[in-house]
Amino acid sequence: AIRVTQSPASLGASLRDTVSITCRASQSVSSELAWYQQQPGKAPKLLIHAASTLQSGVPSQFRGSGSGTDFTLTISGLQTEDVRTYYCQQ
Repeated sequence: AIRVTQSPASLGASLRDTVSITCRASQSVSSELAWYQQQPGKAPKLLIHAASTLQSGVPSQFRGSGSGTDFTLTISGLQTEDVRTYYCQQ
């Protein structure tokens, strides 16, 4: 089985900052990685699929990059509504 590890578990940031979250797979997953945003009591929202493809309707302040084993979600110009839980999934 492929294990996916995300870091950091939590981070401190200020509004308008640029923040990055990384995901590392135990073996290559090519570009088969998605990023989700979750807020309490709601279904996860798909932000990015295929490592870097923005889901329709998701603002361009979200950017996904990487391939193989190492992936990054970058959020530019952090806004109040972006203070959520984010996770990656292979």
